[in-house]
Amino acid sequence: MVDTGEFDMSRVQILVILGSTGTGKSRLGIELARKFSGEIISADSMQVYQGLDIITAKVTQEEKAMVPHHMLDVVDPLVNYCVVDYKKKALPIMNDLVSRRKMPIIVGGTNYYIESLLWQILVEDPEASGNTRRHDDGHFVDRKKRECENEADDHNKTKIISQSFEEPPDKEECANNTYTCHKKMKFDDPIETNEALHRRLSQIDPEMARRLHPNNRRKVIRSLEVFENHGTTLSDILKAQRSAGGSGLGGPLRFPNSLILWLRCDQKILDERLDKRVDAMLNAGLVEELQNFHGRYNKQWIKLNSSPDYTKGIFQSIGFKEFHNYLILPEDERNSEKGRALLKQGIDDLKLVTRRYARRQQRWTMNRLIRRMDRQVPPVYELDCTNIDEWDTNVLKPAIEIVNAKLRGETPAQKPINENVENEKCTDSSNEEAHWCEICEKVLIGELQWREHKNGAKHKKMMEKKKILIAAALNQTTIPSIF
Repeated sequence: MVDTGEFDMSRVQILVILGSTGTGKSRLGIELARKFSGEIISADSMQVYQGLDIITAKVTQEEKAMVPHHMLDVVDPLVNYCVVDYKKKALPIMNDLVSRRKMPIIVGGTNYYIESLLWQILVEDPEASGNTRRHDDGHFVDRKKRECENEADDHNKTKIISQSFEEPPDKEECANNTYTCHKKMKFDDPIETNEALHRRLSQIDPEMARRLHPNNRRKVIRSLEVFENHGTTLSDILKAQRSAGGSGLGGPLRFPNSLILWLRCDQKILDERLDKRVDAMLNAGLVEELQNFHGRYNKQWIKLNSSPDYTKGIFQSIGFKEFHNYLILPEDERNSEKGRALLKQGIDDLKLVTRRYARRQQRWTMNRLIRRMDRQVPPVYELDCTNIDEWDTNVLKPAIEIVNAKLRGETPAQKPINENVENEKCTDSSNEEAHWCEICEKVLIGELQWREHKNGAKHKKMMEKKKILIAAALNQTTIPSIF
């Protein structure tokens, strides 16, 4: 273990290890923690829950014994935990480690959890105090949970908010809590149309309304809620966070001296590795783990006279939804031909969604870290973990060299990957505005969409149709039957 007395530990306040699932993040985290007297903070939205060690791919007891681990098994599995709950518990741990000259090593996992620690990105509902209030239907709901994507910044009073204007999260991202936690949005009345909601936003925050497509219901509603909760518009909040050094994705960095190690693997090799990982989970007792936990879970919901819900708590984890049809079979049917077929389908589905999830993690890193030109991003160093047999040469050794150089106040020999993609970097899409195509009667967001639309075949075809209609009207001739 390195004697950290020869280094200036303030130079590395936080080390982040990123990578798609199955790339060896936990292994590298343990190795570096042992080398540099560090401690690991897990940034995985499913590993915070107690139980289900196999499906959530937690480190083993032997690995835990090698170095201290934080943010594992800290929540009851039936509790709906979210990013604000995580940040409020993890950030003090990080600060304590730094004060004791211990290196916090964030190993993730869940990208949105990592963002909540690295950037000052969230604002809290001013009425949220952890108390509950009664809804009209008589049920109690926790205000903090309803507004769990918000928080008060701990370092200053500048209002900043998480509001990504990149592509919205897909259903699997939401279901696995990699974007944000689930909540019923106050303005999400199914009776009110998208157009009506957008008109309301145009009256309150016309600048934000110009940026959002009327069909982007989630972000329109979120913008309305921000105004009601904070008494100011989302567009003004975004301006404030940019002036504080942030971007449309959030506020400035909490720890300016942070660095990120990004494990990358050839996609074909990673796909094969992930399939083998699922097989290893099955051999370790994955199905039995799911069956036992599913039984206890169903008993809880039966008491509440409700149906199972795979969008809350640990049941969002990849694995439950995929095995749902198998798990709800009576025990005496699980060994039947139908049961075996459903089990095989669950295994195949688990492998498929795991591979897809790994790709989404890769896209997130590229779009929100590597290619951003408007955001304060720590240096990101790429490590090739394709060949496991060459782990020490391709991963561990260069990682140690990078951290050593940073601790000594030197420039690492390896260049950060986010300094080598200047021509690929994207601007802050939250500055883009809507364009209305009178020909197609369609809203396009941003210059790129607008240019592509105008040059597209559908737009040109509609222009030709309009010309024919106009000519027919002027000449009072029969319109050709091209429609």
